[in-house]
Amino acid sequence: MAYVHIAHDCLIGENVIMANSINLGGHVVIGDWAILGGAVQVHQFTKIGRHVMIGGGFRAVQDVPPFILAAGEPLKFSGINAIGLRRRGFSGAARKEIKEAYRILFRKEMHQADALTEMAEAFHSSAEIQEIISFVESSERGLI
Repeated sequence: MAYVHIAHDCLIGENVIMANSINLGGHVVIGDWAILGGAVQVHQFTKIGRHVMIGGGFRAVQDVPPFILAAGEPLKFSGINAIGLRRRGFSGAARKEIKEAYRILFRKEMHQADALTEMAEAFHSSAEIQEIISFVESSERGLI
C-alpha cells in the first residue's frame, strides 16, 4: 500500500497486510498474518502478535497479543479475530479456547500473573494458548 514507513530494525512476519499511511517506529515486531488498518501508528519497540487485526486510525503504544481485534483510543482488546482465524483454518474449538483464554486475561478482575496461571492450567495442551502466555510473559512494554 502507499505511504507506509517502516523504521530501522523492524521485523515483519509473513503475509502481513498494512493499509495506507502506516508508520512503524524502530524495532517494531509484527507477527505473521497481522492486519493493520489505514493510518495506524506503532510506537517503537512494540510487538504485535500473529493474526492480530488493528482498526484503522489507531495508535499501538503497547504490545498487542496474538489472535485479537484491537481498536479504540487508547487501543484496547475488542474481541478475538474470529473471522480471520476461521479463514486461516483455526477450528471452532480452537477459536473457543482463545476466546475463553482472553476472557480470563482481560475480563476477569485478577492480577495478570494469576490469569496466566489459570490459562496455563485450563488449556495446558493448546499451542495457541501457550503462544498467548509466552507473548504476555515476554512483553516489555505491557499489553494494550
